[in-house]
Amino acid sequence: MAVNCDNISPISGKTDNSSLEDPDLSFNNISKGQCAGPEVNVTEKRTAPTNAIQNVALRLEDLHDLVPAENASGQPDGRLILSEEAGYGSLGFNFPTWKKWAVLTSIFVVQITMNFNAAIYANAVPGIGRQFHITESKARLGQFIFLVAYAFGCELWAPWSEELGRKWVLQGSLFLVNVWQIPCALAPNFWTIFGFRLLGGLSSAGGSVTLGMVADMWEPAYQQYAVAYVVLSSVAGSVVAPIIGGFITQYLRWQWVFWMSLIFGGVAQAIHFFVPETRSSVILTKKAEGLRKKYPGCEIYSEDEVKGSFWQRLEWKQSCKLMWRPYQFLFTEPIVAFLSLLSGFSDALIFTGLDSFGLVLNQWHFNYVTKGLCFVPLLIGCLITYASFLPVYRHDRSIMQGDTSKMRPERRLWWLLYLVPLMPIGLFGFAWCSQGPPIHWFAPLFFTALIGIANLAIYMATIDYMVAAYGPYAASATGGNGFCRDFLAGIAALYAFPFYSNIARGTRFQLVIPTLILSGIAVLGCIPVYYFFFKGDRIRAKSKYASELEQERIKRAPKRAGAISRLSTSAGSRNNSKPPTPRM
Repeated sequence: MAVNCDNISPISGKTDNSSLEDPDLSFNNISKGQCAGPEVNVTEKRTAPTNAIQNVALRLEDLHDLVPAENASGQPDGRLILSEEAGYGSLGFNFPTWKKWAVLTSIFVVQITMNFNAAIYANAVPGIGRQFHITESKARLGQFIFLVAYAFGCELWAPWSEELGRKWVLQGSLFLVNVWQIPCALAPNFWTIFGFRLLGGLSSAGGSVTLGMVADMWEPAYQQYAVAYVVLSSVAGSVVAPIIGGFITQYLRWQWVFWMSLIFGGVAQAIHFFVPETRSSVILTKKAEGLRKKYPGCEIYSEDEVKGSFWQRLEWKQSCKLMWRPYQFLFTEPIVAFLSLLSGFSDALIFTGLDSFGLVLNQWHFNYVTKGLCFVPLLIGCLITYASFLPVYRHDRSIMQGDTSKMRPERRLWWLLYLVPLMPIGLFGFAWCSQGPPIHWFAPLFFTALIGIANLAIYMATIDYMVAAYGPYAASATGGNGFCRDFLAGIAALYAFPFYSNIARGTRFQLVIPTLILSGIAVLGCIPVYYFFFKGDRIRAKSKYASELEQERIKRAPKRAGAISRLSTSAGSRNNSKPPTPRM
């Protein structure tokens, strides 16, 4: 192999530390014309002395992982592609741990505001109904349309974040959502609110981008803690909204629901503005541009640059295919379908509670503030679940380090086996406590906490399982899960009040029977969890996407492990992300 770079001595093959210092890169296959400078034959293995390579990863024995670019006829065109393995040190995988969690905490705030925006609208319903002389059922259409649009909006934003980067796509999403709050607060009629709530839902990027950022910084086998953190923020936003909303309804005008959402959204956008880009392809493009500027004549390009400009790379057919894939998974993959329906049902319970809680708690003469505070047990339940999963993740990590062959994807469901029954139990208990006094008001709140425990457990475990089972296709699998949660939550805004008002109307069981029906549905929804835990490997074997995953991991793991190994032995490197194991 002939290397032509002006930063390598033609006599000794030693690196010039002043011109070659780039601790995040290693490259190979540099041929004549690709870098200006004297030609050096490096057929023999040559190693730069220790004092010349301190803090430098570009040693001659590490010059590899750059892939020659090819023209339309399949012949090398003189350029080299900066692959993920070659530029691994610059990627989000190699961020310091503190930086990863700082980024994740900003995403935590963003996700809370998105779900806060979706749920707090319920507190504006009474005021909207009074001001515009419409029924509360009609006013709830604003919540319905936002959540349904949100379900589709998440998938619309995902492909753009993969092409343009996570940061500016999410900034654009936050900006639009914040802008649409203003006409809602100043609306002269209800249909203005309805229209801008529709735009707000479509403008919400949601989990498709935030969970994508987790995938940018952690290898699939080591994403559990990060995914759990983001999932907690998603559920917490929906629960915090009625707690704060109770005070708004009690003491302020309904317009403050939108002003408060705008304030929270503006703060979240300001925090997120300082977050670095995490999308690998965008980072590699900037890295390649920097190298060409720093070393004139070096023909090193990212894969995106080789494919052309954004508009040249953009294939509408492929983009539509990517946007359709989550729905394809939802309709064709049993694991995704049944677990997403269960997850969606559990999320819909929160939005059902936004209406049904008031009817039940009226029996104890609660006002808007105390009704809102009754969602605190739901939040406590979520926090209990989050804490309970941490030792589970530590145990899973020890298994993977000891013997990765024992870590089947189905193992990620084992703790859910014990927590998921709390959902039908909580609903059953809440149903009988809905009869009101002389039962103490604490009783329904206790069962609400059980529902909260199950709710977050379902979301955390099903997302974790899908990431493990579908690997590179996890975004599509979890996209189906997110779609079900948002869509079914939106539907709940339509049926919740009539459901609790018209069954056994006027009897002491009017509020009991609807929740008993929900508990029966919950029992049926729990069954697939146990089936997939014991039979999931057979189902995955029949899946085109899941079966391809094992082969792909085995193929890529040695390369990725080699890139990380080189970084771990280079001065100044940061080995913060584990390599993907051949089997999870």
